[in-house]
Formats: sequence, structure tokens, C-alpha cells
Amino acid sequence: MRAPHHITTHPDTNINDFFAGASAASEVEEAEDEPWAPPNHRRGGRRRRRRFAGLPLALKAVVGLVVLAAFLTLADRWALLYAERRAADELKERMHLSAAPEVDIEGFPFLTQLAADRLKSVQVTVPDVAADRVSLARVTATAHDVRLNAPDGPTSVRGAAIPRLDGDVLLSFDDLNRELGASQVTFTGHGHDRVLARGTLPVAGHDLRLRADARIGRDGEHGIATQIGGMRLEIGDLATYPPGTRASEGLHLTRASAARLAHETRKAKALFAVEAVVRRLGVPDSAVRAALRSDAELARVTGSPSFIHRVMRLNLIDLGLEHPALLRRLGFDPSLLDALPRLTRPVLADRLSLGFRLPTPHRGELRLRDVRVEKDGIRVRIAGSGLAVGSSG
Repeated sequence: MRAPHHITTHPDTNINDFFAGASAASEVEEAEDEPWAPPNHRRGGRRRRRRFAGLPLALKAVVGLVVLAAFLTLADRWALLYAERRAADELKERMHLSAAPEVDIEGFPFLTQLAADRLKSVQVTVPDVAADRVSLARVTATAHDVRLNAPDGPTSVRGAAIPRLDGDVLLSFDDLNRELGASQVTFTGHGHDRVLARGTLPVAGHDLRLRADARIGRDGEHGIATQIGGMRLEIGDLATYPPGTRASEGLHLTRASAARLAHETRKAKALFAVEAVVRRLGVPDSAVRAALRSDAELARVTGSPSFIHRVMRLNLIDLGLEHPALLRRLGFDPSLLDALPRLTRPVLADRLSLGFRLPTPHRGELRLRDVRVEKDGIRVRIAGSGLAVGSSG
């Protein structure tokens, strides 16, 4: 046991101060007697929860609605992506395409449209579609107010009715050059309805330059047609061959080649040595005899503008059949004379034809609205009505 404390007081000590000091000493002694315990850090967490619990009810409702809207939007977008992919696979199978098309279903939200069996608009892009001789055509079409046939709910879509459709078909020049380029011919746009064809064509072992102009236009309401004009083959700078059936068409010397005869004495004398050629040129016999005796007189006759014009009008194919040696002296390969007549205008025009016709739908109508030549190709605008995909009802 502890010994009792003897309390002594100073005369100046206040009694209240005395008891306060005694109380503090008592508390210290009690604290020394209590066992140690770790601090409690949860008190602040309870205060924070009480602080959140004090938020207004309206604010809690707004936060909940935002979270719910986010989940609903995510679910709507997932459903949209699934529907677009399924539609693309279905179109690929039904249209026998080499690749699935791109399908873009517009409008938000998608699930409410699907529940109503009606889509605001659907855009379909098909990169490769066969179009007669041209098998590379890019088609983009937008169907409006599409009505779905889903008798057992959104998951049982059997088809769709398309009241209205618009779009365009692009015949790309890059694709045309790749597909029709067996003869190394390239196509470029010129104006709103013209296409220029330039390239080479192998004929009898020679690469002849080909030049042609094609006018593109509508062929009724379901196709486009090509009218080929300005067609000719060039044998270097020696001669040109505009294929056709008129007497003025055939193999002819170029102006530069005809002008060179004034400086190529041997070729000029070879012409004057053939009586049939002299008659066609209309050169008097006296001038021919003088030209054959004197090179200066020969140069004077062959260098005149009228002579150059008459030489350019000679059909060398006719001359070659009668005088093949003459053509060889002028620098022509006789095998060309056999091959060129077989390259008729219809044969060449068929190689350069860019026309095609729209497919006939099983139901409804599909027609052309406009045909224009643009920088990247030939663009054909289309319109449709009353169309259907699968079972529309």
C-alpha cells in the first residue's frame, strides 16, 4: 500500500487551484492504470459517409440517371454493330459478293427503331460488283424508311421493304485501266461526258499507239452507252490508220513523214517510178520526167504544200496490195498490211466500250438518274422505289 499523502498548503494558495491540481493528478494516475489500445481511424470514414448521405435527393437521382443512360447507350451501340454485321453477311450471301459490304444504319436510338420494325435509313457500300464487261464497280446506296418483316420480334427479321432508294455507281478509271488494260490502254476523264483512251496495241509484232475519244451517255433508264470517235492507230511518226469503211479512211502518211520525202530522194523516186501513184498524185508527166533527171527539180516538186497534201491522201493499203515493194521502200512491214484491215472500227470499239446496264430487281424499280464523267471515274446516279430484300411481308 501507498503511504498516505500529507497535504500542506501555503497560506497564499487558492482552494480552487488546489482541487484542480488534485483532479489532474488523479486523471494522470488513472491513465497510467488503463491498458494501451490502437487508435481508431474509422471515425473520419463515418463522417464522410454522413457527409455523402447529406447530399440532396435530386442530385442522387441525376447521377443515377446518367449512369443508366450510359449503360443504355452502350447496349444500343452493341446492338447496332451486331445488326450491321449480320446485315452485311446476309447481303454478301444473297448477292454472291466476293467480300461483305459496308452497312451503316443511321438514327438514334437503334433499339427503339428495331422494336418498331422501321429503320430511318440504311446505307450500303459494295466495293466490287459485276457490271457486264466491267466487273469492278463501286456501288453506294441509301435506303430510306425501311420497313422490317419481323413477325416474332426483332430477332426474327426475314426481310425488308424499301419504299425509296438513292445512290451512285462509280466506274473508277484505276479499275478500268486494270481490267481493260490488256492492250495497255488507259482512260482519263475530259469534260462532263468524254473519256480519252490512250495507249498501245500490239499488231503484227509492232506496238502501235492507240488514240480514241469516247462519249458517255444514258442508254434509256437502265444503262449507259459508249460512242467511240476520233479513233486512230499511229505507226510511229510514219503513218496513221483510222479504221473504218469510207474510202478516205485507211493507212496514210503523216504530215511529217510526207514532208521528209523532199529530203529522201530514194523514196521520192520510188513513188514517181510507179505510174499508178503518179496518176493518183496528179503530177504532170513532164514534171515527173524532170524530177527523175534532176534532184533539185525533185526536191522542188516534193517540197510543195500541194504535193504533201496529195501524198497524205494516198491509201497505202491499196498501194501495198498492188505494189508491196513500194511499201517496203517507204519503211513499212508488209505484215501490217494484212493485220490492219482486220482491226475494224467495231472490233476496236468493243475493246474500249465502257457501257453497262443496271440489274433488274425481283421487285420494284431501279433506274438511272444521271451519268457524269468525273476526275476519278464515271459516276452514275441511281434511284429506286418499291424494292424488297428477302421476304418483305
